[in-house]
Amino acid sequence: MSAKKSNLLFPLLATAVVVASGVAAYVYFRGGGNSASPLASAKIVPDEAIIASFISPDSQAWTQLQKFGTPEAQNLVNKGLQDFNKQALAESNIDFEKDLKPWVGGVMVAVLPPNSTKPTPTKPESFNVLMVVKIKDKVSALNFANKLKERKNVKNIETDYKGQKITESIEGASAPVYSSILNNEYVVVAPEKIGVEKAIDTFKGEPSFATKKGANSLLAKGIDLTNPIAQIYLPDYGVAVEQLIANSPNASQIPPETLAQLKQIKSVIAGVGVDNDGMRLKVLADVAPQLLKNQYQASSGKLVDILPAETIALITGAGISKSWAAFSQQAKNLPQVSLGLDLARVQLQNYNLDLDKDIFGWMDGEFAFAAISSQQGLLAPIGFGGVLVIDTTNRPAAESTLSKFDGIAKTSLVSVAPRNIASTQVTEWQIPGQGALLGHGWLDKDTVFIAFGGPIADAIATKPSQLLTDSDNFKAAISPLPRSNAGYFYLDMDKTVALINANAQVVAIDPETKAILASIRGIGMSASSPNDSTSQFEMLLALKPSSK
Repeated sequence: MSAKKSNLLFPLLATAVVVASGVAAYVYFRGGGNSASPLASAKIVPDEAIIASFISPDSQAWTQLQKFGTPEAQNLVNKGLQDFNKQALAESNIDFEKDLKPWVGGVMVAVLPPNSTKPTPTKPESFNVLMVVKIKDKVSALNFANKLKERKNVKNIETDYKGQKITESIEGASAPVYSSILNNEYVVVAPEKIGVEKAIDTFKGEPSFATKKGANSLLAKGIDLTNPIAQIYLPDYGVAVEQLIANSPNASQIPPETLAQLKQIKSVIAGVGVDNDGMRLKVLADVAPQLLKNQYQASSGKLVDILPAETIALITGAGISKSWAAFSQQAKNLPQVSLGLDLARVQLQNYNLDLDKDIFGWMDGEFAFAAISSQQGLLAPIGFGGVLVIDTTNRPAAESTLSKFDGIAKTSLVSVAPRNIASTQVTEWQIPGQGALLGHGWLDKDTVFIAFGGPIADAIATKPSQLLTDSDNFKAAISPLPRSNAGYFYLDMDKTVALINANAQVVAIDPETKAILASIRGIGMSASSPNDSTSQFEMLLALKPSSK
């Protein structure tokens, strides 16, 4: 996109039609209206739309966001907004706060299928984009219209379509933008004239996105978020994927079996909001019950109770063996992946190991994989080690596999010997003159751990005095997530930044990024299934309260 077009596109996409509508039409409508709802805006979007998103101008979300972050981070965000205002709007003599914010009551952006021409590698067909903008204050819109009319370098051409005026706005050599005003309530804008024409057809009675099968329920129920900023609606996930592939000539084709699985995801709704904990993202998918039956396994997260407060990052879940079996079955339809797995199986057979049975077969319970900070022994140069903790119902198989790995280690000049840590017997791999590389042992009859780094084995085998579950950062990032889930991810930002700073020669962070990271306590993610046909993903960016 050219600089000229980027400077004018946003105001034109919001208001070009206001110029053509004339001043007189707005004088009557003094007093303004209400902010749009996603459902109301969707009534103007054609039903052929593949996906639609709704952006709320609700200032409460932005006010809530101002309660978080360090002064440096807040100044950085404010500077970013000011720079955007200067770069995108200044040459147009437009100020976002004064000219646009007072009258924009909500924006829906929809993606429509390309025109009928079939794409080719030399001539790809792009999707049509349609924007629907709610006018919440007619007087402010009128003032802005007058301001735009004073611009001398913008050419406006009016045409009629079924009794509605369509304005073609052109600045210099930039591509035109088309717009129309509907019932003095909405501005519809598109980079292609056909997009505005289809919106007019919908406004006059053609089927809309709001009445589309699957979309209506998504729009009506929305997603449970406090102070939502944006929401995205995908009423037919499988069809959307097919159309994206069909209109991307250079994209790899998806095997029919994989596409059939994708079609088991019926619809998706996602949203971002701001609440007392920070910024929250939620995704809800309506799926075929069989999909959850094959892939979902609940996890209690109980294994987290043994991890020390020095934990930097964590992944929990359940049923690795089940997930592996499903992945292996799907891989049969993906030649490159299937070949890679076959090669891995052959290599492991040389060590008397079966990839499916010996490596993954016994991992049928809950698991936790964690990165833990440590500056001792072999871990001193990198600053952290790791541990994998697994519950299993097949201890003999697990012991057999670990014994085989011990045997392989012995052939690599690694000393393998038992060591008692508190009341736990741990088998350690020692590198002569350097320390322990790995240790594994049983915490109870069903729970085995494999620690990478001697200090980590000590921390797991001896119950730490300070646990991860007592950490304020952990509580802030994880406790607001659904308790019943298939597992979660956690990242302690303070410890992560400290680790990066300690390795500044390898990984450097610029001051702006440091300011943002310093405002984050942690990141928490979880996957869950509220019922047998719904899959939910949730992410929380836990933010620190403002220090102002």
